[in-house]
Amino acid sequence: MTTTLITNATIFDATGSDTFTGDVLVEGNTIKSVTNGSSGASADVTIDGSGKFLMPGMTEGHAHLSFDAFTCTEDLISPPPEEHAFLTARVAKKLLDMGFTSAYSASEAKLRLAVAVRNEVDAGRLPGPRIRAGSLEITVSGALGDESRLHNPRNCHNLSNGTSPSIVIDGVEEMRKAVRISCREGCDNIKLDVSGDPFYPGIPAHSTPMALDEVQMAVDTAHSFGKMVNAHARSIESVRRCAVAGVDMIYHAEYTDEETLDLLEAAKDRVFVAPTMGLFHTMLHEGEAHGMPRAVAEMMGIPALIEASVATHTALRKRGIRHLIGGDYGFTWNMQGTQARDLQYFVDYYGYTPAEALICATRNGGLAMRAQGDLGTIEAGKLADMVLVDGNPLSDLSVLTDIDKIVMVMKDGAVQRMSDSLVSKG
Repeated sequence: MTTTLITNATIFDATGSDTFTGDVLVEGNTIKSVTNGSSGASADVTIDGSGKFLMPGMTEGHAHLSFDAFTCTEDLISPPPEEHAFLTARVAKKLLDMGFTSAYSASEAKLRLAVAVRNEVDAGRLPGPRIRAGSLEITVSGALGDESRLHNPRNCHNLSNGTSPSIVIDGVEEMRKAVRISCREGCDNIKLDVSGDPFYPGIPAHSTPMALDEVQMAVDTAHSFGKMVNAHARSIESVRRCAVAGVDMIYHAEYTDEETLDLLEAAKDRVFVAPTMGLFHTMLHEGEAHGMPRAVAEMMGIPALIEASVATHTALRKRGIRHLIGGDYGFTWNMQGTQARDLQYFVDYYGYTPAEALICATRNGGLAMRAQGDLGTIEAGKLADMVLVDGNPLSDLSVLTDIDKIVMVMKDGAVQRMSDSLVSKG
């Protein structure tokens, strides 16, 4: 069994403790020991961490691995499955190279894209992060993701026509079947579109088209297969329905009230929340150069959604909700590989400290990926997913957006990429 020793690094273990200078010994895919100071240990491979910052690998908590530089739904539909699989694999590698050793997929553009890439990564035939593969979005008639019109039916009512990244259902039995098929095809996460969205004027963000019994059926069915459920939920009522039904991961959640906040706090030991601020920030402040004029973002109500997000997620932070970073990267104005910008957004918008934001990206992400609790911190007995950084993210989070500063990425005990100058053989 191969051993790797990382020496003299500044260690951020994501447990809430202060950083310290020390050594980490990895045996196989597991952290064998963490030592404050020199361990005096030897190993097959030694990595000199002097002057470097060692942290757990990050999790993209709202991944769309099959989205890359797109501007509209048509961009998700048009790639043939063969080319789309290669695109998905390229995005997976890009995330890994940027220090994201895990990707919790929200949904994908075709049902088995993340499933296929996950399987190849797990088999060691493709480079990529740990992947929980997302399904197609499941929605209801007339809601977000329903691209059909009477004169132009295009949604996947029967999961076979492939002309939309959504499955449209109506009623609990259709929901039961859609979830069962998604589980059969290998998806780990089932995605529901419970609320509306600013991209769809006819179903704005404060609307809630999906009924509680439909959400409950999805949760019950997915959980019976051992799968998790994600939900697009912006409206107050959509967040309530998700909390009541037992949804595992709630996305966006801009609109809330005291009752909804109380529901989420009561569920804080089982539910995860990903605010996905990155998309709105870039739409408003950087979209102009990428075909998203600020005037359009303002017309869509993005400033009001940002204001609501700040109020809600600041309150949730104070109540101890487990936030994750990431989300809706893959637009031309919100590109894949830039997910670490979310760390600074968590500080600027929601009041996290840099250390707390890193915990959202690491410990919280690890818990979402693996309920066993063996991922996301640097502790003996945990899985060895770690990133070595040339710089200190606690004083400058932007170093995690610079690939040249990410000098080593380890996943499952194996070095995925590393600067040559760091290594010596035992």
